[in-house]
Amino acid sequence: MASHKLFYIISLLLLVFQVQWSVAKPKVCYINAIYSLGDSITDTGNLLRLGLGGSFTPIANFPYGQTIHKATGRCSDGLLIIDYLAEALNLPHINPYLDKGANFNNGANFAVAGATALESSTLLQKGILMPYTKASLSVQLDWLKTHLNSTCTSKDACEKKFERTLFTLGEIGGNDYNYAFFEGKQIDEVKNLVPLVVQKITDTAKELIEIGAKHIIVPGNFPIGCMPSYLSTFGHNTDDLNELNCLNNFNSFAMIHNEQLQAALAQLRETYPQVQIMYADYFHAFKHLLEKAPLHGFKKDTLMKACCGAGGEHNFDATNICGAPGTTTCENPSDYISWDGIHLTQEAYKIIAKSLISPGGFTFPSYGVQQLWKCY
Repeated sequence: MASHKLFYIISLLLLVFQVQWSVAKPKVCYINAIYSLGDSITDTGNLLRLGLGGSFTPIANFPYGQTIHKATGRCSDGLLIIDYLAEALNLPHINPYLDKGANFNNGANFAVAGATALESSTLLQKGILMPYTKASLSVQLDWLKTHLNSTCTSKDACEKKFERTLFTLGEIGGNDYNYAFFEGKQIDEVKNLVPLVVQKITDTAKELIEIGAKHIIVPGNFPIGCMPSYLSTFGHNTDDLNELNCLNNFNSFAMIHNEQLQAALAQLRETYPQVQIMYADYFHAFKHLLEKAPLHGFKKDTLMKACCGAGGEHNFDATNICGAPGTTTCENPSDYISWDGIHLTQEAYKIIAKSLISPGGFTFPSYGVQQLWKCY
């Protein structure tokens, strides 16, 4: 009888220790570093350190960042897609490259709010002004190369590191089009930019591959016709609204960019079969979010309104952006999809991020996602 009791006690202790060990054991994932390029959808603080101006000035202060109790330079009330991708990989949030005192052991974020794919000189030739930053995709790529030269002890060391490193290239290109549209360019005129923007993105992807990148995610553009900024500025013709109350013509334009980008990425995969090149479908991830909005807790009467703004049907005024004197902020940002009419709320970004990495989600080819987000 005593031996049975002893066996029972030992078994129970072993079970307790096993449970404690399993709880304490940190999750280890295949990907252990992220390098990111892009614009305000991804910037975690680079523009803040470059110097703010124009409509980006308010991002240095509340209400930006209010949900995480700190204004970090993120264009939202809180976290972004890139933050949730890092969390899913059990990584710390990826620090902005221009924060020279930051830890870059798990990668670096080179994205800059307001950035374009094309250089400012190219846009100026097309009659498009550059009011915010000249930190285009080429500039960010140069930063990345400089960073790697200072952190990799050798080419072999870098190549070994990149086996478990994710590169995200975008979202980028949206501002090239935004600047053109809000400066009065017509859709047919802006369509001429699309091949140039797509070529710039794919050329950058090639350079990343030449550096040694093995895993790349390239997002497409959002359905801009669903954004309060576009609805407020261009939504006077209600005949152009679709069943989701988005502007058909601008959504169709976004799809032109996305279709050309996907075709270019397919060619890249043929050229570099040894590299995982994935497309993140922001367009349909956002559309799905709109369609299922009530299930996620978003209120029906807020879907086409900004949480923070200066009033009006969509709570957006391009001359009086969120954070400026006279603007107000909603009581609960998680009730809203749009934060300031241009960018999304933390809650919306969180749901989209989850939909990008979930099985059967909005990143293609899906087998690449399953491998990259494998954790044990």
